[in-house]
Amino acid sequence: MKPKIIAFYLPQFHPIPENDAWWGKGFTEWTNVKKAKSLFWGHEQPKVPADLGYYDLRIPVVRQQQAKMAKEAGIDAFCYWHYWFGGGKKLLELPFNEVVSSGEPDFPFCLAWANHDWIMKTWNSDVPRSDSRILIKQDYPGEQDYINHFYNNLNAFQDKRYVRIEGKPFFLVYSPQDLPDAAQFIAVWNALAQKHNIRGFYFVAHARNTNNIRSYLDMGFDAVNFSPHRMPFRRMKTVYHKIRRKIFRLPHIVHYAKAIKIFDDPVNAEARVIPTVIPNWDHTPRSGVNGVVMHKSNPELFRNHVNNVFRSIREKEDKNKVVMLKSWNEWGEGNYMEPDMKFGTAYLDVLSQEISKLNDYSV
Repeated sequence: MKPKIIAFYLPQFHPIPENDAWWGKGFTEWTNVKKAKSLFWGHEQPKVPADLGYYDLRIPVVRQQQAKMAKEAGIDAFCYWHYWFGGGKKLLELPFNEVVSSGEPDFPFCLAWANHDWIMKTWNSDVPRSDSRILIKQDYPGEQDYINHFYNNLNAFQDKRYVRIEGKPFFLVYSPQDLPDAAQFIAVWNALAQKHNIRGFYFVAHARNTNNIRSYLDMGFDAVNFSPHRMPFRRMKTVYHKIRRKIFRLPHIVHYAKAIKIFDDPVNAEARVIPTVIPNWDHTPRSGVNGVVMHKSNPELFRNHVNNVFRSIREKEDKNKVVMLKSWNEWGEGNYMEPDMKFGTAYLDVLSQEISKLNDYSV
């Protein structure tokens, strides 16, 4: 059986009043992408979009084109980053709300709750890394807020396009350790789901290292999405690396060929672990020399990575053959599958080809 491939989707490609106030009129993810600079020899910045251009997600045809492109590559769904800060405060909800209300595109979707503070230094490379002022704090007011949060998304959960695992809506939590009582959150939402003829949720915890996987499952999550994109850089915190970076004003640099070997962790084969495919990574448009770069990613190395991930899930039950793709369109992190001017559709083509091989093998 072909794995279900779900791609993270960033909605920050349209202006909002909050970003206008913080960064200037018309700020979107493209603002940082366009002004990015090469910081060392061979550093490929700025990244320039090809087929879709510098799009605006308020335009329905853009969302249609994205879905068509993803479907043709074998991607099964978009997982929209979802911002609910407590007390009804939301951000960047317009694209997803329009997808739900309009019924278009006819392409599966689900939600990933980005339950973290928005920090001044996170979104803009012009802000000093020492500036940790909170723009919006992630709050957890209590059970009633969990209830309000559920009803805010009920129309989406009831939509026939919403991704389901064993009949249950897929819902990912980015920072499960920050929930004051994960068991309460899970119980409240499952009870409300059953009240509305939904079988309960398939709750997924997001984990950046293997140490937390067991504890997240013990909290009551059905599965853990293991996303090791930061692991290669943890090995670069030696005195040597710090001095080298300070003298030469370099970001953290790891060759993609080395990174994908680290990504190939045995934990990916565990039944309740959802592995992640990571095509590339370059955070310098947002973070400058404080960013991290996976250098020299290319489609053929990506093919090796995809094969490793597919191999790791080969023996799993069909219900557990799920892969997250990080990401569809996080251009400010150099982390995307959409076509760019250097490689065109090559990454999408590789993914499509490797999925076709799986289909041929299963016949």
